[in-house]
Amino acid sequence: MPSVSVRRTPVRSAPAPHLSGLGLFTVLLGAALPLIDFFIVNVALPSIEHDLAAGPALLELVVGGYGVAYAVLLVLGGRVGDSLGRRRLFLVGMAAFGVTSLACGLAPNAWALVGARVAQGAAAALMLPQVLATIQATTEGPRRAHAMSLYGATGGLSMVAGQILGGVLVAADLAGTGWRAVFLVNVPVVLVGLVLAVRTVPDTRAGRPAAVDVPGTLLLALSLISLLLPLTEGRAAGWPLWTWISLGVFPVAAAAFYFTERRADRKGHTPLVPPSLLRLESLRRSLALLMPFSVGFGGFMFVLAVTLQQGLDMGPVTAGLALAPMAVAFFGASLAGPRLITRFGSRIVTAGGVIQAAGIALLLATLRHGWPDLGVAVLAPGIALAGLGQGFQMPVLMRLTLSDVPADRAGAGSGVMITAQQSAVALGVATLGSLFLALVPTAGMRAAVSTTLLVQLGLIALTVLLSLRLPRMR
Repeated sequence: MPSVSVRRTPVRSAPAPHLSGLGLFTVLLGAALPLIDFFIVNVALPSIEHDLAAGPALLELVVGGYGVAYAVLLVLGGRVGDSLGRRRLFLVGMAAFGVTSLACGLAPNAWALVGARVAQGAAAALMLPQVLATIQATTEGPRRAHAMSLYGATGGLSMVAGQILGGVLVAADLAGTGWRAVFLVNVPVVLVGLVLAVRTVPDTRAGRPAAVDVPGTLLLALSLISLLLPLTEGRAAGWPLWTWISLGVFPVAAAAFYFTERRADRKGHTPLVPPSLLRLESLRRSLALLMPFSVGFGGFMFVLAVTLQQGLDMGPVTAGLALAPMAVAFFGASLAGPRLITRFGSRIVTAGGVIQAAGIALLLATLRHGWPDLGVAVLAPGIALAGLGQGFQMPVLMRLTLSDVPADRAGAGSGVMITAQQSAVALGVATLGSLFLALVPTAGMRAAVSTTLLVQLGLIALTVLLSLRLPRMR
């Protein structure tokens, strides 16, 4: 009986998901929106106070409520994206961000605005972790380095652009909307982003999605809320008893979170923040540097916004123009970063810290000797130099933080990094901002801003020292 040969059709594996240039633009748009809205409200606060009769404590909640909700839910947003699909969570988060932005813009009173801002922060926390996780899962090699550099540039530019755009929109008073335009402008941008995301963003998820770590999520939320909320609200509320009780809860909650996650990891479960991630040298050392950098950055942006408008009597548009040199220098440094890393490795972070320190020192000298007759041109050299140094640091740190995180844990890794960064930014606004505002009534604004900038120089010195311990990436 003749043998019959059977031809086997080779099984083709599905092609790896690929992020196109337009897809990268779309996810970076999603990354920009939450960061812009963290800072855009700063220049609108005087108008909100007048229009809604909001006192200092409520104004702090307009800013802090968004930041706390955002920081608390970021890691959870990354984990859920790993399980349910990152594009799906990106779309849900972006749609929710548009709806909550509309609610902010239509808020009839201060408490309604606070509630809408908290919901907006929660929506941002669903959307943002999917950006880095998608980049990690759909790019590699030089394309990933380029995408990460653009992400870092987007992050820094968004924080600066938020205050510039806020000033322009408030001054323009579009159709009589006043401060409401800083929120309503998000709605058409979100609609465009949703259309682009459906067409251009590939769907990725973890190979072995894990269940949500409920104890870890609750303890992380308690830790961040017990730290950030009293620091944000304490000064405006007069430091009542609850703020001190909350600060006392923080170390207990943080310790409980750490031991709970470690025990879950040892039992073979999948904790919200796997301690094994923190054993990655690149992630651990980069986070140690990214946090003081972000504290200084967040505090600097807040203090500078108040100083320009209230101390130097600049209008919203002029104050925005004063920040433009920082945005241009930051963007240029971010784009040059990949080429410089190839040649100098992670030492570019050290150089960036030195340049940033020189810019802050020059700005400090300018403010001390020229006060209060200072214009945009006089302030530009120090502000631009500080932005140049920041631009050499942030994109490289973000790239290095996630460089060794496996693709199937990209959501958890990006959630940890962004939570650390955004918590530190909020902490910077709360601590350096509170120091600055506490000194103004007694020492005057020039002395207050000088003291705050000296504290930031100390933080920069710390980041420079820590940068010497970074892995030599090239």
